[in-house]
Amino acid sequence: MKGALAAMERNDYQTANSIFRNLIDSGLPLPEEMPYYFSETLFKLGQFDNSQNFLNKYLELTGFTGQHYEYAVRLKEKLKEPIAQILACEQCDRRGYRYESCTVCQGNKQAEQDCSYCKAKGVVGCSRCGASGMIKKMNVFNIVEFFECERCAGKGRLSCPTCSGSGKEISGCKTCEGSGKTASTALCNHEKHVHGDSAKK
Repeated sequence: MKGALAAMERNDYQTANSIFRNLIDSGLPLPEEMPYYFSETLFKLGQFDNSQNFLNKYLELTGFTGQHYEYAVRLKEKLKEPIAQILACEQCDRRGYRYESCTVCQGNKQAEQDCSYCKAKGVVGCSRCGASGMIKKMNVFNIVEFFECERCAGKGRLSCPTCSGSGKEISGCKTCEGSGKTASTALCNHEKHVHGDSAKK
């Protein structure tokens, strides 16, 4: 952890962030104060939700006895405003990352997808004849007779009523769950996008 602390001292929080993440991924026992230092690093990098998570972890593990308890309380106070901005912002997810237009539906919330009813086959089994193409009837002499199913013309299958046989349907985009947007890896500044034309005015 010494390398991470040294990086923090020279305000190189990106390097500190990488070292802390490698420590976590190593699976080795972590120093008791590490969550606080990582929380401070994340705060400096603008990753406020992650910062709050590690700060809460630190306070949960050490309580009032932590070496950096007072600093942790101050950091918790500093986090209140940016966390409130994240929760109030419609431009980002609940972790503070900017939404971008869904690449599948282009923000339209709907997209052409494989038909969920016929599994993109374009046909479904005829329910009248049980997909056999034949109807079984008992005549007046109690003899079973078979007739071609009129509904499916003996084929045993029908054009899918949902996609009209195309195998495709327009429905709520599964990628963005019909929201038209997906979270990105870019931190949000909580400001609406300004288009070129409006920026010139």
